[in-house]
Amino acid sequence: MTPRELVHWAESKFEYAGLSYGHGTRNAREEAVYLVLGALDLPFDYGGARLDEPLDKNTLQRLRALLRKRIATRKPAAYLLRKAWFAGLEFYVDERVLVPRSPIAELIEQGFAPWVDGSRVRRILELCTGSGCIAVACALAFPEARVDATDISPEALAVAAINVERYAVGDRLRMIKSDLYRDVPRQRYDLIISNPPYVPAEDVAGLPREYQHEPALGLAAGDEGLAVVIRILHESAARLNEHGALIVEVGDRQEVLLARYPKVPFMWFEFERGGDGVFLLTAAQLREHFGGDRSS
Repeated sequence: MTPRELVHWAESKFEYAGLSYGHGTRNAREEAVYLVLGALDLPFDYGGARLDEPLDKNTLQRLRALLRKRIATRKPAAYLLRKAWFAGLEFYVDERVLVPRSPIAELIEQGFAPWVDGSRVRRILELCTGSGCIAVACALAFPEARVDATDISPEALAVAAINVERYAVGDRLRMIKSDLYRDVPRQRYDLIISNPPYVPAEDVAGLPREYQHEPALGLAAGDEGLAVVIRILHESAARLNEHGALIVEVGDRQEVLLARYPKVPFMWFEFERGGDGVFLLTAAQLREHFGGDRSS
């Protein structure tokens, strides 16, 4: 059996098993490609000759066991492989962090242009960093900038440290254990980014089994799913430079947020590769609608 044939085999098995997706893939075929190519250390978009070269017996047995494990355990592919891709980069992940899948990756690849003047970005802060994928990708996209990354979870920061070391950005990327801004040194940033928890607490238990393998701390956020987002909105103006901007992902909580703050001029991004629920507010807009003196 060749890798191409194995992908087709896995796709049919995944469809029959009724797996859920959303951790970097959208359907059974993409999940099969993710697992087979990932296990062979080939890039996700590989299209070369190895796809049609027969697999040796041991490799085939190993890959089939991996694919069956995906069905039996319902673990996302990234956890089984211990790796995920974000903004064109490969990151180490395990069950201590969410699987990277934010559409913010597309913004980083574009240097946040034209909404952010990259030449003025010298300090970046990421809140709720998890695996560190956003912070590391930003450090690589803005080689002149210093990046701070916070998380309340020591376990998540341990995973992020692996990725910081992997991409050798530790001289410019500082990790801080903090509940949002609470233990962040008093300074201002040009860009603050966050993909915080935004799932209503009562909805977490009803998520597909794949999501139950992720840390609840990275998903649940109060009754409306906005508890963390609201804190970020009220506390960010005091941490931004005059020309600074806040970028936050709220996913399917977009309409709930708009209903809560109908007068706030959220700018919502559109993504070529799919995804939604990511907004931008300038420092001036935050000061006007949420004040600028409150700190955590």
